[in-house]
Amino acid sequence: MVRAVEEEKLEVPAVESQNINGWKLTRKETIKARNINKADDSASAIVKENSPPSDMDMMKEKFAKLLLGEDMSGGGKGVSSALALSNAITNLAASAFGEQKRLEPMQLETKAKWRKEIDWLLSVTDYIVEFVASKQKSKDGTIMEIMVTKQRTDLQMNIPALRKLDTMLLDCLDSFKDQTEICYTSKDDEGKTARKDDKWWIPTPKVPPNGLSDTTRKWLQFQKDSVNQVHKAALAINAQVLTEMEVPENYIESLPKNGRASLGDSIYRSITDEYFDPDYFLSTMDLSSEHKILDLKNRIEASVIIWRRKMTAKDGKSAWSSAVSMEKRELFEDRAETILLILKHRFPGIPQSSLDISKIQYNRDIGQAILESYSRIIESRAFTVMSRIEDVMQADDLAHDPSNGEVKRFPMGDSLGVSDGTFNDKEEVEKLSSAETPNSMTLLDFMGWGEGDEDTEKDTKEEIRSKESDAKLLSKPPNIVTNKRVSYLENLTGSRSPTARH
Repeated sequence: MVRAVEEEKLEVPAVESQNINGWKLTRKETIKARNINKADDSASAIVKENSPPSDMDMMKEKFAKLLLGEDMSGGGKGVSSALALSNAITNLAASAFGEQKRLEPMQLETKAKWRKEIDWLLSVTDYIVEFVASKQKSKDGTIMEIMVTKQRTDLQMNIPALRKLDTMLLDCLDSFKDQTEICYTSKDDEGKTARKDDKWWIPTPKVPPNGLSDTTRKWLQFQKDSVNQVHKAALAINAQVLTEMEVPENYIESLPKNGRASLGDSIYRSITDEYFDPDYFLSTMDLSSEHKILDLKNRIEASVIIWRRKMTAKDGKSAWSSAVSMEKRELFEDRAETILLILKHRFPGIPQSSLDISKIQYNRDIGQAILESYSRIIESRAFTVMSRIEDVMQADDLAHDPSNGEVKRFPMGDSLGVSDGTFNDKEEVEKLSSAETPNSMTLLDFMGWGEGDEDTEKDTKEEIRSKESDAKLLSKPPNIVTNKRVSYLENLTGSRSPTARH
């Protein structure tokens, strides 16, 4: 019995004191040390919650949402990877830029965030590759032909170009940092000098009482021309990518069986008439609102798709077959594309059509999705910057001649961006083709897109001159469009591009 009690005494640990790293601590000191450690852990957790997330955490979150297809439940009901990336680029641009209300540099933090996160999203294109033939020389001197991978051609050409356009826009805004002649009305003066159009929330620019100086006016015009080049280049890339996207089956199933049902009797008769004048046709259309312009564009695009399917239908019993000859069908399609081209340039601010939205929604090509969304946001930003520059130029004109205050100009940013005056498609095409002098280098020349087109442009100009002289001799109206094919992208960029069908 005594031995058992002694063993129990030996097994009981000494709770009054502990040896920790050679230091003898009492029970109270040990409990105090543990409480201190718990307090430190709680404090570090609070600091971690309040501190901004690291780049690694942000990247994990962004790509996790992309992998989930924006379906945070993980149930597999998310959108495709292409649409998720397109939405991510669009949302990033909206959060970084918003609506550019003033001509001023971006904040450094916002600019750094934009460049960092757009690089993350564009890094996907580095792994979109294609196989190309290459030659490899072995040790014994034998030359073998092997297949190697390289970045897909369309991405290799357009991603660097879009990055350059993006940088040019940021540099343009940075150049307004030291500009002292241009300012904007304060909140106290907004009631007196507020805009009287549908962009009433955008501040009104102010210039000196005598207007801008000649140096500033020339510099501002140079900035506008540069941004205009950016806008045209981004517009051309976006239009090309949308053209190459496949037309979704859901869109095709929603179309009527013939172009007359899509266009209506009146529009169909005008387009299929023996003599067709696009200017006169548009003058008869009601283009007073954005909704009506978009409706006309949707009708014409639907008819183009219908006519294309009728031309490619080989089976005579097919639902898309047609009794109209292929030559006339191709002529009708050319006329419809001419109208779309004029609408694109006369109303650059209208929203995307039903066909474009359907292509973006059902597209499965990730490379095309990135090119389309990136070029679209650059085009939109360039359009907005040009609108703000137009506002300053209008204020400068009013300062030089106050009598023009009652004359309403149509800057590119106002509503639909409707250009006043008459519109001649031939003159517009020729103006777009020769926007710069021969000795100056445009943005397209800088990027190597306009090479090898000099002979073609000369032939085109000679053809236009000969047609104009023939028109004078025959005393025909100058605006009647003949069977000459007008490529949609050719007139956007000023250089020849193959048509979408060939």
